[in-house]
Amino acid sequence: MKRRNILFIIIDQLRADCLHGALADHVDLPNLRRFRDESVSFERHYSVTNPCGPSRASLFTGLYAMNHRSVRNGTPLAAHHTNVALEMRKAGYDPLLFGYTDTTHDPRTGHPRDPRLLTSEGVLPGFHEIVEMAMDQSYPWRAHLKKKGYDLPDYSRIWAPVSPDPARPPRPDDPPFYRAEDSDTAFLTDAFLQQMAVRTDQRWFALLTYLRPHPPLVAPEPYNRMYDPSALPLPVRRPDPAEEEAVHPYVAAHRRMPSLGDTVVGCGAGLDERRDEDVQLLRALYLGLATEVDHHLGRIMDFLRETGQYDETLIIVTADHGEMLGDHHMWGKQHVYEPAWHIPLLIRDPARPQGHGTRVQALTETIDIAPTILEACDRPVPAAMDGRPLCDFLEGRAPGDWKDAIMMELEFAEPDYPRPLQKALSLPLRDANIAILREERYKLVHFNAGLPPLLFDLQEDPGEMNDLAGDPAHRDTLLRLTQRLLSHRMSHADRNLSEMKATAGGVLNFTPGA
Repeated sequence: MKRRNILFIIIDQLRADCLHGALADHVDLPNLRRFRDESVSFERHYSVTNPCGPSRASLFTGLYAMNHRSVRNGTPLAAHHTNVALEMRKAGYDPLLFGYTDTTHDPRTGHPRDPRLLTSEGVLPGFHEIVEMAMDQSYPWRAHLKKKGYDLPDYSRIWAPVSPDPARPPRPDDPPFYRAEDSDTAFLTDAFLQQMAVRTDQRWFALLTYLRPHPPLVAPEPYNRMYDPSALPLPVRRPDPAEEEAVHPYVAAHRRMPSLGDTVVGCGAGLDERRDEDVQLLRALYLGLATEVDHHLGRIMDFLRETGQYDETLIIVTADHGEMLGDHHMWGKQHVYEPAWHIPLLIRDPARPQGHGTRVQALTETIDIAPTILEACDRPVPAAMDGRPLCDFLEGRAPGDWKDAIMMELEFAEPDYPRPLQKALSLPLRDANIAILREERYKLVHFNAGLPPLLFDLQEDPGEMNDLAGDPAHRDTLLRLTQRLLSHRMSHADRNLSEMKATAGGVLNFTPGA
C-alpha cells in the first residue's frame, strides 16, 4: 500500500440486530450488507457504557468508564487522558471531524466563562472540526436549510413532523418540514464528500458521525412510510408491562424513562405503549431512518471506489450504543438489557484481505476500536488503554488468549437534580450505578447500594426473561460472576502511571514522546 487513510463512521443508536438478528430480515440496508461481505463483521460487539457522551469517551480513549469517568452526558473528560485522535497526530495525521464527539471539556483547563465549558457537545481534543452536526446546535445544517429557502421553525421543533392536512394534528409518520435531500443525514454526507473531494491525493483520518437513527424519530419522505408497521416483528417483551416492572426495583422505576411518546416531538401525547400499532409505528420509523443512513453510506463507499481510495482506506463502521425499541416495554438505551448494549462493528482493512467476509463470534467491546486503529497504523497502544487490538481477527484468525468476558457500566443519576429514578430508589449520586459482566452464556447485572442483582442465562434465555439470581440452583454461578466482576475491575484499574517505576537508570516503562 502506498498510503493509509482511516475512515471511522459512527451511526448513533443503531442496534446490532438490524444487521444480524431479529430485525435484519425486515430492514433494507444494502450498502451495509455489501460492506459486511467485504469486511470483518464482529457479531458479538458491545458498548461498554452509555449514553452518547460516555460511550464515545470509551470509543475514543479505549478506556472503561470506571477509568475515564466521563460517566454521563455533561460529565467532563479529564484532560490527561489520551485518545485516538491525539495518538494519530503523532503519526502525522490531522484527524478531521464531521459531526460530533459529545465531549465535555475539563473545567480545569479553561476560564469558567469559556463557551467550551458550557456544553456537553464539545470537540474531543485532537480532532479538527470540519463540519459541526450536534443534536443541540447544528448551526451549519440550519444555515444550509435557510439558504435553501426553508422557513425554519424554532429549533425545539426542527425534528417535529408536519401534518399535510391543516385540519388534523401531525402523526409520527408525517414528514418533517425538510425534504430528504436536505435532511441532517444528507447534509452531513454532502459536506463530507465536498471536503474530501480535494483530499484524494493526501493521507487522511476522518471521523464521520451520524445522528440517525437516534430519536426524535421523524423521517423525510420516502423513509417515513418505507416500512409497514404491521409487517414487523413485535418487540421481545412480557405480555403486560406490570410483569416487567416486577422483575427488579430498577426496572420498575426506569421502565417509563423515556416513554414511547418521548421518542417523537409534538405528537407523543396520543401514543399509547399498550397499543401495538403505536409501538410498531415507531419501530418502522426507526428502521426508515436506518435505511436513510445506509443510502448515504453507499454514496461514501462509491466515492472511495471511484477515487481509487477504497483499497487504501481502513474503514470502521459501528454505533455508540443500542436502543431498546420497545423490547421489555422500554425505549432508549440506559437499561440493563442486551438491545441497549449490543451494536454492530464492521472493519475493512485493505492490508489484511484474508479476513474479508469473515464473521467473528468472539466477544468484543467498544474499547477495542482505538487500539485497533493504532496497531493497524503501526502506532504503539498506550499502556493505559483497556481495550485490545482486533488485528488478528482482521487477518482471519482468533488470538489464542482472547477475552471470554466483557464489562459494561452505567451511571443513572444527575448531579444537578435528582432524577425520578434516583428518587424512587433513594440513592445518593455516587451509589446510583450498575456494573455488568457478560460471558458467552451468563450475564450478571450488579447494582450498587445493596439492590439485588440480576442473572441471566443467555444460552437458554436470549430474551432475558428469567432472572436466576434468586434461584438456589444458580447460587454458585452468581458468586463466581460476582467475584469475576470484582477481579475484572481490579485488573483494569487506571494504568496511566501505575506500571512505571523510578529507578537510578530512569523511569521504567516510560517512553518520552511515544
